[in-house]
Amino acid sequence: MILIYPPVVKPSEPPAGLAKLAGALRQAGVRFLLLDANLEGLYYLLEQPCPASDTWTKGAVRRRDKNLRFLKSRYSNESLPRYSRAVSDLNRILAAQGARGHARISLGDYEQQGLSPVKSADLLYGAIHPEKNPFYSYFAPRLTKLLEEENPTVVGLSINYLSQALCGFAMAGFLRKLSPKLRICMGGGLITSWLSSPIFSNPFAGLVDEMIAGPGEEALLRLCGREREPGAAPSYRELPLDDYLSPGHILPYSASSGCCWRRCAFCPEAAEESRYRPTPPVRVASDLSSLVSETAPSLIHLLDSALSPALLGALADQPLGVPWYGFARATTPLTDKDFCLELRRSGCTMLKLGIESGDQEVLDALSKGIALDDVARVLKNLKEAGIATYCYLLFGTPAETEDAARRTLKFTVRNSPLIDFLNVAVFNLPAWSPAAAKLRIRDFYPGDLALYRDFVHPHGWERAAVRHFLDREFKRNAAVAAILRRDPPTFTSNHAPFFVGA
Repeated sequence: MILIYPPVVKPSEPPAGLAKLAGALRQAGVRFLLLDANLEGLYYLLEQPCPASDTWTKGAVRRRDKNLRFLKSRYSNESLPRYSRAVSDLNRILAAQGARGHARISLGDYEQQGLSPVKSADLLYGAIHPEKNPFYSYFAPRLTKLLEEENPTVVGLSINYLSQALCGFAMAGFLRKLSPKLRICMGGGLITSWLSSPIFSNPFAGLVDEMIAGPGEEALLRLCGREREPGAAPSYRELPLDDYLSPGHILPYSASSGCCWRRCAFCPEAAEESRYRPTPPVRVASDLSSLVSETAPSLIHLLDSALSPALLGALADQPLGVPWYGFARATTPLTDKDFCLELRRSGCTMLKLGIESGDQEVLDALSKGIALDDVARVLKNLKEAGIATYCYLLFGTPAETEDAARRTLKFTVRNSPLIDFLNVAVFNLPAWSPAAAKLRIRDFYPGDLALYRDFVHPHGWERAAVRHFLDREFKRNAAVAAILRRDPPTFTSNHAPFFVGA
C-alpha cells in the first residue's frame, strides 16, 4: 500500500493523517509506504530552472538555497522582516513556475486557470489530462518508479483541502492510466466534507474505487483483510522530518476527531454531523511521550478543533517537556489564572482562541457558549502566564450588524495589549448547515461540490460592505495593524509560536 499526500499545503510539518494511518498499518503488519508529494513537489518546482525575466525573480532564484536553509534554521524567528523576505522569494519562484502551467502556486495554495476544485467535471478533466498539471513532471516519474519497485495493490490519496484537490485528482488519473487494476482510495477532510453532503452522488466511479469518510484506519485495514487493533500510536518514521520548512521540527498530533463543543451555529462540524471521538488523556500522554522520544521535536502542534478541559487538565498535570500549542475555548478552566500558570509550566507556548465577535448578542446567536467578560479574563490570564494568543475573528455572520462589527473593533483595541496574533476572516455559510434554512441562499461560487453558499444578509450587512469595513476601518486601526504585522506570512499560526517573545 502507498499513501500519498498531494500538493499544495503549507510544508511546515508532516501530515498527521498519514502518520496516524501508518501507525495502524504498522501495528497490523501491513507493508506500506508514505509519500509526502506536497513537500517533494514544492521542492521539485523550487529547484527546477526558473523562467526569470525580472530582477526580483532572478534575485529570488539566486537566494533560493540560502532562503530554504534560513527558514529551517533556529535563527529565522529572530527577524520577521528577514523571514518575510525569504518566504516572499520562495513564493515568487513558485509563482513563476506555476505561470508556465497556467496555475497560481505558493507555499500554501494552488489554483489552476480554467479549473475549479469544486466542480466534479473539472476534477475529472484534470484526471484525464494529468500532463496539464504543473507538478506532472515531478509526479509522473516518481509514481512510475514507485509502482515498479513497490508493486502496490492499493494507493490512497489524503485530500484535506481544496488546494490539494486538482493535484490529487491529476495524480489519481495518472495512476489509473499507469495501472488500470490498481485500487485507488481517497480520504481526508475534504473528502469527508463531500461525502457528508445530502446531495452528493459519487461522480468519480471508474477513477476512484473507494471514498472514505472520517478516520480511515479501519477502512484501509479492511481493504487489506485485517482488523484494527486498539492502541496504535501515529508513526512518523516514514516521513522526512528534517525537510519541512520550519525553524525546528514540528510534531502534529490529534487527540480527538470532531469537536468537544459542537454547538456553534453554522459550524461545519455540526453541519457534517461529525461525532466527537476523544482519545483518553492517559493514551494521549503515552503517545506523545513515545513520539517525543522518537522524533525529538522543537514544538508539538495539537490539532484538535478545541482542546477539551479534561485534556488541558491532563497536559497541565503531565508536562510534555516540549513547547506545545493548539486551539482552546475561551472559557473555564482558562478563566483561572493559576491553571494558566500550570499550563505554561507544562510547556504551553500559545493558544488559538476562536473569539469570533466582540459583541455578546452575536456570540449568543452563534451559540458560542462564551461570555466577553470571560474572554477578556482569559486573555489577561494567558498574558500574565506568558502564553501567547492567536485570536480568530469572524465578520459578516447572519447575526452581525455594522454596529456589532464596530463593537468587535472596540473590544479588539481595548484588549490589544493582550493579543499577540490575529486572524480576521469573512464568514462563509456551510452549504448544509441546519441554521441556513432560515436564510435566503444564493451561490457562493458555482460547483456541484461547493461546501459553502452565499446568502442575503438579514441586516443588509453584505460581503462587499464587510470587506470595505475590514480594509478601510478595522485593519487600519493602529492597534489592530500593529498586531497584524506580527503574523508570519503564508505560514501564519503554524510558525507563530516560534515568534513568541521574539
